[in-house]
Amino acid sequence: MAEDAPRRQPTLDEVAEHAGVSRSVASRALNNAPHVSRAKREAVERAVRHLGYVPNPSARALATRQTGAAALVVSGEDPSIFADPFFAQVIVGAADALEEADLHLMLCLAASDRGRKRVEELLRSRGADGVMLMALREDDPLARKAEEAHMPVVFGGRPVGSAPRWYVDVDNVGGAREATEYLLSRGRRRVAAICGPLDTEVGRARYRGYRDAMLSAGLDPIPPLEGDFTELGGAAATAVLLANHPDVEAVFAANDNMAAGALRTLREAGRHVPADVAVVGFDDLTVARIADPPLTTVHQPIQALGREMARMLVALVNGQDPTPLILPARLVVRSSA
Repeated sequence: MAEDAPRRQPTLDEVAEHAGVSRSVASRALNNAPHVSRAKREAVERAVRHLGYVPNPSARALATRQTGAAALVVSGEDPSIFADPFFAQVIVGAADALEEADLHLMLCLAASDRGRKRVEELLRSRGADGVMLMALREDDPLARKAEEAHMPVVFGGRPVGSAPRWYVDVDNVGGAREATEYLLSRGRRRVAAICGPLDTEVGRARYRGYRDAMLSAGLDPIPPLEGDFTELGGAAATAVLLANHPDVEAVFAANDNMAAGALRTLREAGRHVPADVAVVGFDDLTVARIADPPLTTVHQPIQALGREMARMLVALVNGQDPTPLILPARLVVRSSA
């Protein structure tokens, strides 16, 4: 009588599926790693007994290097940047997705020399299971070091002059174009743009959207007025705009904070919004709804940006190969334009 065929050994993916957890959670539970809830650890143990799973020694050695944490790295020197409504929503979205995977969220600043060195050491030592990078500026060495790191890295927004393999971004060009086209459709012809820092891709992309809309309408774009995404920066740029182009009829500001600053400067200059000058922002933060008048703005799904970055990172940690993702943006019309 022929011998029975050898029984196929169950895989870690099958253990995770049977236990109702992610592959990374199953791996950490099997290796007694931290940050796994008791309920999920017990579910994995039951799945192992039921399936007769036997860990591969090589895979076990690799899995024990997992830390149970993912890092969100922002290129900014001021810790209060994490209190900015934009980054606060990104953090909420990322933390929500990481919690589903039983990964803790680490926050890192990386603009100062000291902060950059800490992040570089994190990348070298694999001090986290993966890293999400945001707000990188042109020629930032972290972009290159992240791509050279032997660990999963997801970019939030694309770096200037680089096309990373894994990133989540928003349709910045399309959103800015729609905002400018709306202003033009309301009969405004002297439309200016207060853009973000031009050494960032988001700053350049939103100005490109404005410029494309102006050129398509047969109008000359006003050279970009560079801001820093803060209310003070928007107020200062608007003051320069009024001095150089007193006949301006509309302002597209590349974020709501700068748009709020534009409203303040216009009010102080005796300009009525929207009768004299219409204003449109970008982001759809709380400040847009409580501004006086409430801001017409481009809504971007900020929490979804953080959530999808984290989900992409978890997929990489679990050995998958996700594709880059561009999230949509849409115009929200209120009283300022």
